[in-house]
Amino acid sequence: MIKVLIADDEALVRTGLRAILEAAGDIEVVAEAQNGSEAVIEAARYRPHVVLMDVRMPVMDGVTALREINRSPQPPKVVMLTTFDRDEYVYSALRAQASGFLLKDTAPRDLIAAVRVVAQGSAMLSPTVTKRMLDVFARWESPDSAAARKRLARLTERERQIARAVARGLSNAEIACEPGMTETTVKAHVSRSLAKLGLASRVQIALLVRDAGGNDPA
Repeated sequence: MIKVLIADDEALVRTGLRAILEAAGDIEVVAEAQNGSEAVIEAARYRPHVVLMDVRMPVMDGVTALREINRSPQPPKVVMLTTFDRDEYVYSALRAQASGFLLKDTAPRDLIAAVRVVAQGSAMLSPTVTKRMLDVFARWESPDSAAARKRLARLTERERQIARAVARGLSNAEIACEPGMTETTVKAHVSRSLAKLGLASRVQIALLVRDAGGNDPA
């Protein structure tokens, strides 16, 4: 059974998410929180496998709560909930190692699938979300490009090729259309790249490529 904590300041949102998740049969909502401070306390008390965390909440926002939760010895996976209307918090959440992002209008079946994927230890970000996030971050100042290129130098040529494709918002299936690739191979390369770079999601790879100017390391 996958144990989930829901953190959102809107009671109706929490109720809706609980109903959707518990209808899946293999997911149990063990606790709810109406702000980030409560989420930190409840996460320590109930030790859920996954936390669904609203980005913007009173008392303590979701990003600050994410950082606090990640300080625990065996932190749960945290998926941030966002509307993307003006979430400057999202960039900080990526840097704080969020395991995924979901739009608040995500279809029920996709919400359930995301919780299952994250609970298994994989990061979750759809190509659609990747593209939207990159559109938002394109307006922001990038970190030092030389440092980003140095990090990308840890990857093999094929891994960098796939990283550039991820940065274009392509799915594993779309990348697998390239000669000599299969979807299984692409997935394996992405997983290895995440491990080498110490990243948690496809969007973090995309941002690193963008910070490097989209270029191969020298």
